[in-house]
Amino acid sequence: MAYVMESVSFVSGQTTFIRDLHIRNHLAMTALTQGKATKGDMDLLIAMNNVVEALWRLGYGKGYEDVLKHGSAALLAVARRGAESGRFVLKSDEMNALNTLMDLHDAQMNAITIRDLDKAIAIVRNDTKARQAVEVVVRDIEQASGIGSEA
Repeated sequence: MAYVMESVSFVSGQTTFIRDLHIRNHLAMTALTQGKATKGDMDLLIAMNNVVEALWRLGYGKGYEDVLKHGSAALLAVARRGAESGRFVLKSDEMNALNTLMDLHDAQMNAITIRDLDKAIAIVRNDTKARQAVEVVVRDIEQASGIGSEA
């Protein structure tokens, strides 16, 4: 019964969970904007992007297709350049696109229930298994030697 009650609760009501997630996502974005992002930061941003897309597919954020499209393209470009160069560096248009994508994610998280988040996570897992999620970038990043290993 507790799960049933929790699954219809809004994510925003889960203060510890949402605050920790919000802080982790924004710290990763801050590290990226400062040129200090690690592979872990990129993994977190990629996961955030995948959840944004999954929630969009569930109907949260309809009308913001361009935000998702431009944000995903920017993240992919940064990750690919980072896999080649060993550093994750943003261009100004990419920073704007990713900041807007982060705003969309924050708005989605304020509007969804735990059940919606569970559905989104299931979509991401299925897409990852089918190799349709941005997760494919993580393999490129892992192949690049030493990214994020410097402290």
